[in-house]
Amino acid sequence: MKPRIFYACLGLGLGLALIGSSVWAHHSYLLTVQQLMAGLAKAPTPASKGFFLIDVRSPQEHVTGVIPGTDLNIDFRDIKARHREIGAKPDDHIVVYCQSGHRSNIAAETLADLGYRHVYNVQGSMNAWLEAGYTIEPPQR
Repeated sequence: MKPRIFYACLGLGLGLALIGSSVWAHHSYLLTVQQLMAGLAKAPTPASKGFFLIDVRSPQEHVTGVIPGTDLNIDFRDIKARHREIGAKPDDHIVVYCQSGHRSNIAAETLADLGYRHVYNVQGSMNAWLEAGYTIEPPQR
């Protein structure tokens, strides 16, 4: 009788592990502003940075300045409807930021739920970027 219980528990454990791994496969990740800066600094040009950088703040906030290399502004509330504007494939890397990191977390989770596998939320977002002493630039027109 004991071997049956053991194998039943083993099967349940493996089943939960597989379910858990599939959930994590589409979860977003955290990125520090220092990691973002390092990624931007490695690129010879902003266009060749190897990831999409998306500002998910409101258009009114966006015009006040962006992290250099920002590709697009899509309000976090519109990310589900407008995600195709990014031009990313499911395996591309997408980095999102807002003012504090809360709205970009929502946007990152939404993108991950849509099937993008490498989505990063900038921890602390614009507040952390400025606190670290990094510069901002006017948005592209």
